[in-house]
Amino acid sequence: MIECYGSSQLNPLYVADDARRNQLLQEAAGLPSVVISSAAAGNAVMLAAGYFNPLTGFMNLAEAQSVAEKMALPSGLFWPVPILNLVPGGQAIESNGSGRIALLDPNVEGNPVLAIQTVTAIEKISQEQKEAIARHVYGTNDGQHPGVATFMGAGDTIISGPIEVLNYSYFSTEFPGTFRTATQIREMIAKNNWNKVVAFQTRNPMHLAHEQLCRIAQKTVGADGILIHMLLGKLKPGDIPADVRDAAIRKMVDLYFPENTVLITGYGFDMLYAGPREALLHAVFRQNAGATHFIIGRDHAGVGDYYGAFDAQTIFDQIPPDALKIEIFRGDHTVWCFKCQEVVMMRDCPHGKEDYLLLSGTKVREMLSRGEELPKEFARPEVAKILSEFYQSQGK
Repeated sequence: MIECYGSSQLNPLYVADDARRNQLLQEAAGLPSVVISSAAAGNAVMLAAGYFNPLTGFMNLAEAQSVAEKMALPSGLFWPVPILNLVPGGQAIESNGSGRIALLDPNVEGNPVLAIQTVTAIEKISQEQKEAIARHVYGTNDGQHPGVATFMGAGDTIISGPIEVLNYSYFSTEFPGTFRTATQIREMIAKNNWNKVVAFQTRNPMHLAHEQLCRIAQKTVGADGILIHMLLGKLKPGDIPADVRDAAIRKMVDLYFPENTVLITGYGFDMLYAGPREALLHAVFRQNAGATHFIIGRDHAGVGDYYGAFDAQTIFDQIPPDALKIEIFRGDHTVWCFKCQEVVMMRDCPHGKEDYLLLSGTKVREMLSRGEELPKEFARPEVAKILSEFYQSQGK
């Protein structure tokens, strides 16, 4: 199986030992505590699940700046996106002498303890420093960019240091059949005796073009199986909720893929919409999950018009060639061609746009909201039915 990233074995930060976890919960009752942001909670869950191996906790200011500017930690380890615990300066963080604090979950009622952090530094980050980080990571300082807005509004105090994570927040309870850790996915791949695995990232339902892109990639690289790995965390307004997306993808796989050729899984993280930088991060944690290949399609992890259609592919040409062992499958815009009578990648098709079925996201949402059938060349009818029911319920 492919090596995990940055170390000889995965080191997930979830405390699996029951006795140790109970001990930490008792300790937490006497510690200073802070309600962290949803983004920081997602970081903690990804650290817990082994996806952010080999990191041991939250970065400090110098590390965040190094990652933003150079895509590497001061140690030289390649890393594309700062992993931070940013809190508002108004929250006083006092030490009880132990140098440890309890991190409280903002996404679960009652704000239970999510993790315990050993604090190595508490630093202020200036507006100018945050803007510089945003420019590097998101390629813009535009406050209309959802990732920039979240980052700039997250607070001006960085709490750095290693963490021990006590649970997987709401992901394991709300998505028990889908949420999987990197370790669990590796175990599933091993059980299936798959040597080559192509991973597909999605924050949206999968229409016919996405389905076929997975098949094209699987055939091209000779993969034994496909890992459909969906984001389960917070999205921008207007995106389809994870439970609806999960149901739609499961229906598609159940009806249209051969049995035991697809793993449907999800991870607990809030979408960054960071385009190229997020694509690199996605590749890191898919390698940690055991995938040998990763599909990067058109405008991967993008939003609006902030990134070029294939910037998330070309950024892989800008990193050291030995930075990652996972291989990238570069997908083109995938559409139904009426002349070919199948879904094609535009780069492989001799025909033109006049021969393609091109539907905008706005048009698709309008049709679904009105209960209109989507063309069979665009979406599987069973998938469209699930999405139509969701959109029509939003109008009531």
